[in-house]
Amino acid sequence: MATPDFIRTLRRSIGHDLLWLPGVSAVVFDDEGRVLLNRRSDTGKWSLLGGIPEPGEQPAACAVREVEEETGVHCVVERVVVVQALRPVTYDNGDTCQYMDISFRCRAVGGEARVNDDESLDVDWFAVDALPELNEFGMLRIKQALMDAPTWFDPMSSE
Repeated sequence: MATPDFIRTLRRSIGHDLLWLPGVSAVVFDDEGRVLLNRRSDTGKWSLLGGIPEPGEQPAACAVREVEEETGVHCVVERVVVVQALRPVTYDNGDTCQYMDISFRCRAVGGEARVNDDESLDVDWFAVDALPELNEFGMLRIKQALMDAPTWFDPMSSE
């Protein structure tokens, strides 16, 4: 994920200290029920799409923007899947962040899936029963997006 300019400015003041940030993730389905994923250039792993809203940007608009920027796919937000504080993460450069993630279920409405920026090595659609290896976060969000009822998962627990 590219670091937004406003975060670089904050980092000049706070160094590597914990930074509390909003984040969005998008579980994008096509008409065949497949899920859109990208293989991240920073980790080499398959992941849901997402990013950090710019100051003043609405979370749903950010999800739509991030999907298009990263994959070339146009989507619409159908609903919020979950809002959840995630575990703190420390990046290779020593920066520590904790995200309040808002995950959205989205539907693709146009565009063609492709690598559309330097944040992705690959982009593809996957059947729900044939997903590549994903972290716990990604798998849980996909399961939640497929359910009609709200679900709860405590990312701070060790289970």
